[in-house]
Amino acid sequence: MVDYHAANNQSSAGGVQTYMEQENDWDRDMLLDPAWEKQQRKTFTAWCNSHLRKAGTQIENIEEDFRDGLKLMLLLEVISGERLPKPERGKMRVHKINNVNKALDFIASKGVKLVSIGAEEIVDGNAKMTLGMIWTIILRFAIQDISVEETSAKEGLLLWCQRKTAPYKNVNVQNFHISWKDGLAFNALIHRHRPDLIDYDSLRKDDPVTNLNNAFEVAEKHLDIPKMLDAEDIVNTARPDEKAIMTYVSSFYHAFSGAQKAETAANRICKVLAVNQENEQMMEDYEKLASDLLEWIRRTIPWLENRTQEKTVNDMQAKQEDFRDYRCVHKPPKVQEKCQLEISFNTLQTKLRLSNRPAFMPSEGRMVSDINGAWHTLEGAEKGYEEWILSEIRRLERLEHLAEKFHQKAAIHESWTDGKEAMLTQKDYETSTLSEVKALLRKHEAFESDLAAHQDRVEQIAAIAQELNELDYYDSASVNARCQKICDQWDVLGALTQRRKDSLERTEKQLESIDELYLEYAKRAAPFNNWMEGAMEDLQDMFIVHNIEEIQGLITAHEQFKSTLPEANKEREAIQSIQAEVQKIAQSNGIKLTGANPYTTITPESIDKKWEKAMAMVPLRDTALQEELNKQNSNDSLRAKFATQANAVGAYIQDKMEEIGRISIEMNGTLEDQLTHLKDYQKTIMTYMPEINKLEGFHQHIQEALIFDNQYTSYTMEHLRVGWEQLLTTIARTINEVENQILTRDAKGISQEQLYEYRASFNHFDKKRSGQMVSDDFRALLISTGNSLGDGEFARIMSIVDPNGTGAVTFQAFIDFMSRETTDTDTADQVIASFKILAADKNFILADELRRELPPDQAEYCIARMAPYMGPDAIPGALDYMSFSTALYGESDL
Repeated sequence: MVDYHAANNQSSAGGVQTYMEQENDWDRDMLLDPAWEKQQRKTFTAWCNSHLRKAGTQIENIEEDFRDGLKLMLLLEVISGERLPKPERGKMRVHKINNVNKALDFIASKGVKLVSIGAEEIVDGNAKMTLGMIWTIILRFAIQDISVEETSAKEGLLLWCQRKTAPYKNVNVQNFHISWKDGLAFNALIHRHRPDLIDYDSLRKDDPVTNLNNAFEVAEKHLDIPKMLDAEDIVNTARPDEKAIMTYVSSFYHAFSGAQKAETAANRICKVLAVNQENEQMMEDYEKLASDLLEWIRRTIPWLENRTQEKTVNDMQAKQEDFRDYRCVHKPPKVQEKCQLEISFNTLQTKLRLSNRPAFMPSEGRMVSDINGAWHTLEGAEKGYEEWILSEIRRLERLEHLAEKFHQKAAIHESWTDGKEAMLTQKDYETSTLSEVKALLRKHEAFESDLAAHQDRVEQIAAIAQELNELDYYDSASVNARCQKICDQWDVLGALTQRRKDSLERTEKQLESIDELYLEYAKRAAPFNNWMEGAMEDLQDMFIVHNIEEIQGLITAHEQFKSTLPEANKEREAIQSIQAEVQKIAQSNGIKLTGANPYTTITPESIDKKWEKAMAMVPLRDTALQEELNKQNSNDSLRAKFATQANAVGAYIQDKMEEIGRISIEMNGTLEDQLTHLKDYQKTIMTYMPEINKLEGFHQHIQEALIFDNQYTSYTMEHLRVGWEQLLTTIARTINEVENQILTRDAKGISQEQLYEYRASFNHFDKKRSGQMVSDDFRALLISTGNSLGDGEFARIMSIVDPNGTGAVTFQAFIDFMSRETTDTDTADQVIASFKILAADKNFILADELRRELPPDQAEYCIARMAPYMGPDAIPGALDYMSFSTALYGESDL
């Protein structure tokens, strides 16, 4: 039978009292269900007799035979192994009450709270109170100390039943009443531990009476478990009494308690193997994610480093749109993958340290530092690519403006030079009169003045062509050809002009009279005409500005030009008055004018026409400048909107980064409180995402408006994107650190107070508040905790807390070291000892033994990785569990 003495000596008063308060709910005013009362009478009577027979006695009627308290005290002595006070042998009621009270006091001394049960009820033969008392005794001495996987009492017993009967068909233990009615669960328990006693496959679910009688008879005959119930009592009751079933099942538990050592050993191996399998899967996941991310970076960088130039602004803006799509669509998921990769790596290293496994070393080129380096290269390429796109847009915009200006000026010049060569090569002076020759000479002087005035335009055309060449304009060949043609023609015109002048001067001596008025008209009309042409050219001139100051400068210059118009109009009127004076003199003197002014081709009509045309251009120029001013005002508004949002976002990111740093070193509440606070804080930060998107929208408007500077803020979109990504990564990394601290605390049994003490010590020596410290500060921290360190010992500790030799120690590495120094973990020797239990003390183990004691997946895991046993006592199929266990703690890959 079961020995309850050891369980009694190890009981916990607080735990017993709590459980009894939950289970022992006996109300004086409530009556037991008749069927349940009958089942409890039988079960409790059989249970009591299974112990009383050790003292050579038994009971027949449970409420009558315990009334004098004598057999009740004897029962308690048998099951507890302790002596109770000497009973009173008198027959009076007071003697009986005193004996029962001694028994109840003994029960209470074991930490059991007796609810509504008094000695008088027992002495009076109260069946309900007597059954309640016996149930309390059964709970305390037969069920309370049952413990399976950190659960106890009823939950532990139920879990034990579920695990033992799990492989059996038609068995599903969920409670201690209807799950046992068909008898299969009782037979499964026996067959699991003694398969030689039960032919389980012959049992039928539709024959519960046979099943129950078979289990009860086998248990009584071979397991020394008395028959506590009749099969009919269970089958004929809609819901069997839970306490009766629990009492009966607890007898099976104690009968098979010897098999518990093997189950514990199997649990230890399952735990170790589960950790190893999980770690291997995490390593494979890390390697795949790292490879995918590095491959994406490898494919993306050449695209970002491509500097193929486009010919037009539209083509470059298409590239800019592709880049914006990359930044907003393709890159953000990769940022999340990189963050998840770092979190997975840190979690894996923490789990390996906690399970006493070697640190994980990724494949060459896939370290977190390698990924960070590749990411840094990617971001450098991004920055360079974006700067190149903006500079190319500026260059192409400048080129298009210059090219249009070149062709406009070239067209005006070519229009002016049209026919000039023919005019300069004609020899009309040979047959002209003196006055006509003088007129031709004056006309030629006017032409020379006009030619000199056009020299600036030719120089401007050449300068623009030179600048287009320097800026690598795609159609430089045609520009150069046209410019060369203009320059060559200009040289020809200069030579022809000089040759005609020489010819006229040779005949000038023969000329005597000249019409001064014509001459004066010609002299004044030519520069005025040239001024009007220049003014019209300026009024039609293309302009490009980038800010309000530049457009206001153009507007100011235009206003200054308009202020000169009244004076110019006076000059026009004066020139026209000269022509009027010619007509007046001719009419006065009867002179008939036979042709135009011999000194100039500029007629009064052409002057008036150009003047009217120039005056019509002035309001058009006003409108164009005003439209550009409105555009620049709009651009300035865009700058202000972006700056306001950028300054707010920048301040927000800076504030949250500082607050995360402050949270990470403060010790407010438990780690779970800190984790909850950090996750709530993370959610709060993510609610700010619409502000980032709003800023991205402003930035897009800025770029679409071709705005390249902003005097209202020092922030750029690139800086804020990087800051936002760093903020998200920092809060995720901080949450991961707290989760790892919780994992370390729970696995190593570190108390909250110890963690506070570790954090306070670490913060004291973390002078920079960076979350990590150099080796000298760490040595001082270790000395402050009471460690006496030599150079050799300190070097050993640094190899543990800083395996990569970075020279810095994090808080997580510090608490890992402290927990490793102060707590115990599973070792290879413990795993070997567990396998030895499963192997029945053999130096090897068989595959069938592994499949019987371990879950299927972990049993196959061991069989696939264990080498054949080669010892002198080897038999066919023997497996070497010792080298397997050693490998678990020597290498990460079996």
